[in-house]
Amino acid sequence: MDQPPRFLVDADACPVREEVARVAGRLGVAMVLVTNGSRPVRPPALPNVRLVVVSEGADKADDWIAEEARPTDVCLTADIPLAARCLAKGAFALSFKGKPWTTDNIGTALAGRELSQHLRESGAMTGGPAPMTAADRSRFLGALDTMAQAALRRARG
Repeated sequence: MDQPPRFLVDADACPVREEVARVAGRLGVAMVLVTNGSRPVRPPALPNVRLVVVSEGADKADDWIAEEARPTDVCLTADIPLAARCLAKGAFALSFKGKPWTTDNIGTALAGRELSQHLRESGAMTGGPAPMTAADRSRFLGALDTMAQAALRRARG
């Protein structure tokens, strides 16, 4: 492959932007923060960081990321359907808590998401995901480094 890896970040709800910027800088990987502008996103002032603001709408940032994703990219998102779309394009996908999404586990994750959504809608389950912990951040950094190295190897052919 002749396309260098990029970190495509679903930036509207990303709790690990600083960590991604550090890894991107260390490895020389481009970081693309994608937002629909619903929340302020302040990108780090680094030469390898780009901010893409798409039109407002629920899935506009996801659509941009999924359309742009290529096999050397690492897509960073908490959105399981977006991760599935990126995997379908051959890209890598990683959750903000350090869970690598793969073709082997994404089907189960999608089914679990559907079940959770049904339970929330029926009132049987309330609340959202647990807050980020230091262990989550550490797991994320390790997984991102591993995935970035795999993307760099893939880019070299």
